[in-house]
Amino acid sequence: MGKGFFNVPIAVNEPVMSYAPGSPEREAVLKAYKDMFNSKIDVPMYINGNDVKTGNTQTMSPPHDHQHIVGTYHTAEKSHVEEAIATALEARKTWSQLPWEQRAGIFLKAAELIAGPYRAKINAATMIAQSKTIHQAEIDSACELIDFLRFNVQFMTDIYMEQPESTSDAWNRIEYRPLEGFTYAVTPFNFTAIAGNLPACMALMGNVVVWKPSDSQIYSAKVIMDVFKEAGVPDGVINVVFGDPVMITNTVMASPDFSGLHFTGSTFIFKELWKQIGNNIHNYKTYPRIVGETGGKDFIIAHKSANAKQVATAISRGAFEFQGQKCSAASRAYIPNNLWDDVKNYVIEDVKSFKMGSPEDMSNFITAVIHEGSFDKLAKYIDAAKADTDAEIIVGGNYDKSKGYFIEPTVILTSNPKYETMCTELFGPVITIYVYDADKYSETLKLVDETSEYALTGAILATDRYAINEATTALQNCAGNFYINDKPTGAVVGQQPFGGARASGTNDKAGSAQNLLRWVSPRMIKETFVTPTDYRYPFLG
Repeated sequence: MGKGFFNVPIAVNEPVMSYAPGSPEREAVLKAYKDMFNSKIDVPMYINGNDVKTGNTQTMSPPHDHQHIVGTYHTAEKSHVEEAIATALEARKTWSQLPWEQRAGIFLKAAELIAGPYRAKINAATMIAQSKTIHQAEIDSACELIDFLRFNVQFMTDIYMEQPESTSDAWNRIEYRPLEGFTYAVTPFNFTAIAGNLPACMALMGNVVVWKPSDSQIYSAKVIMDVFKEAGVPDGVINVVFGDPVMITNTVMASPDFSGLHFTGSTFIFKELWKQIGNNIHNYKTYPRIVGETGGKDFIIAHKSANAKQVATAISRGAFEFQGQKCSAASRAYIPNNLWDDVKNYVIEDVKSFKMGSPEDMSNFITAVIHEGSFDKLAKYIDAAKADTDAEIIVGGNYDKSKGYFIEPTVILTSNPKYETMCTELFGPVITIYVYDADKYSETLKLVDETSEYALTGAILATDRYAINEATTALQNCAGNFYINDKPTGAVVGQQPFGGARASGTNDKAGSAQNLLRWVSPRMIKETFVTPTDYRYPFLG
């Protein structure tokens, strides 16, 4: 029962700490890293507030030191998934009725736990098991997750305040109900913040969740669940299961109470899940909500008026931060021939200055790719580029998995604008560049739009405002997040809501109220004050 119109704390973006030498945050995260790296944890599943251990375990190892084991995790049988569903449905009876300010308080507390006592731990976990540098871990697992939790609470109140007009005769109001049934969160390895946000934002809106993290992100997922437990998420509201994704998904989607999928991952898998939901549609009590952010083949196009050093920096940062394993990473670039010599020299200089190795050494800009499958795929494309007549490697091109899955940042130059690595998502530290005639800018914009099935992010660099406007118009459908004079990565919650269309997803914009609206089912209530007692309208007279 509400007893006031409550104002939530105004959401502000969490400041990014510097981790400069000698700083207290640097010392804290290095200590956490060493302690966690040199110990072993056993990660249970989490169902109905209980740690669930099955004895069927898999090991966890850092990608930059794949022979070293930092822990194990327990995998589910079908009965565990069914228990998670039943538990969630039981928890919904009380969670969905809890006043919104009580739900808000839980997730606001979670944000402050991450900002304070859990910051070093969640960053160290992300550094160890996902091979992120401290800067990449800080902007992801600390700052972005904190931002999601804070801003989602503000967005929730913004949604609740959207109400219809009323009159003196009737009071009209909208009630933003959680979805009937339970929801399913499937999260990726590459962003701890996304892994935390997908289940948390649905739970914030009153939903209950079965969450399956990526096998490569379970180490930091454990920290997220520790935070949620300490923040006070009730038993059964968010249930975490690990293991065979096909079995888990089949069990979830066989339930008539399945009401929504929140997904980040590969385009192929998302399309298969969409098809599976469609095939099961007659079994469901409601039409499930389907929200997904998937792949990208993100671009940089430079106009002949651009600054060559700025273009090179956009490439070096946009393509190679976190080893190119961001959905938004630049993986194809179009450079005019009047700038190419300078851009090429700057990029080669940048790449040769990169240090590569463990994230524990904070002078390293590049670490390892996530697992052997990713390494082998990338090595195959690099070897092909070395052999193909319409491609050449201008810097990088080496790789070594003897200790960790290290792929050297690689720049491929192609004479074929439809060369395979201009079109195919690689998800690694490889960018392919096509040099175009500086006087064929309009034709090249058309090429950018037509080359990829994806439409996630893209960037235009230019000083000519007419050229910027032309690109903004010509490329309006091939990037859900479009950057002018910047790299195509680094979306900030509350500032650049994130998502793409075409094969890149449903474009429901994580980090905005648009996404939260997908997890409610509004109910219109009209209350009439003086109820009619005669069916006759005046026209009948």
